[in-house]
Amino acid sequence: MSTRIAFLKGHGTENDFVIVPDPENTVDLPPTAVAALCDRRAGIGGDGLLHVVRSAAHPEAAHLAAQAEWFMDYRNGDGSIAEMCGNGVRVFARYLQRAGHTAEGDLAVATRGGVKTVHLAKDGDITVGMGRALLPEGAVTVSVGARSWPARHVNMGNPHAVAFVGDLADAGTLHDAPPFTPAAAYPDGVNVEFVVDRGPRHVAMRVHERGSGETRSCGTGACAVAVATARRDGADPALTGAPATYTVDVPGGTLVITERPDGEIEMTGPAVIVAEGTIDAEWLESFAR
Repeated sequence: MSTRIAFLKGHGTENDFVIVPDPENTVDLPPTAVAALCDRRAGIGGDGLLHVVRSAAHPEAAHLAAQAEWFMDYRNGDGSIAEMCGNGVRVFARYLQRAGHTAEGDLAVATRGGVKTVHLAKDGDITVGMGRALLPEGAVTVSVGARSWPARHVNMGNPHAVAFVGDLADAGTLHDAPPFTPAAAYPDGVNVEFVVDRGPRHVAMRVHERGSGETRSCGTGACAVAVATARRDGADPALTGAPATYTVDVPGGTLVITERPDGEIEMTGPAVIVAEGTIDAEWLESFAR
């Protein structure tokens, strides 16, 4: 392991990440090391970690190298692996721009949820093509304490349960994962969004992200919320032929989500790099043993 390991810190609507540039995939990042880096008291602190690797250098992404030079090897704050992170993709793209690997315009990023198309606009916002939502059938219920709500199952490359509530305070502290039934609906856990209306095509949400707890924002969650709200409102772009755009307020800011008639979903929002430095290699290695 190198004696100097570079890192950066960034966030997208306050969903924050430790960024580890590692083009040739030489830094050992087992779950224990990732969790230590994401620890807010004893580490750098973050909701997750963005491991920046060339697709050709990573065994999970080598088959995508012809479509996307860079692979977002995303990890949750507890060190577990996740399929996708919408806010993470925007911050990942912002890092590539800062490092000179890309410029304004379009960029392809490989993820475990497939190749995502990213557009870096001149005004600073970043739009990510999030793919299509899947809407599995079956009733799902989520609970907080003694209260329960029906939830809409939306899969954005990772699973979400979207529940409409009267007040965002109904979600409680969200320190622990809200229980759900049936257990078989989400064998690997689920991201749970609690949603309230703010106005026409305007909602607000709180989220418990599996592996991270409550976060200030969740990009795939905002997309899931927009799709679930559109269906609740009777708006299905595939049937109406018109795109459906929703403004989604999260604790850390605002995201704009558009579902097109072809089913593709676009998410637009900010991404900021706030710091960079080096990690003590001996400290990190102690968690990698």
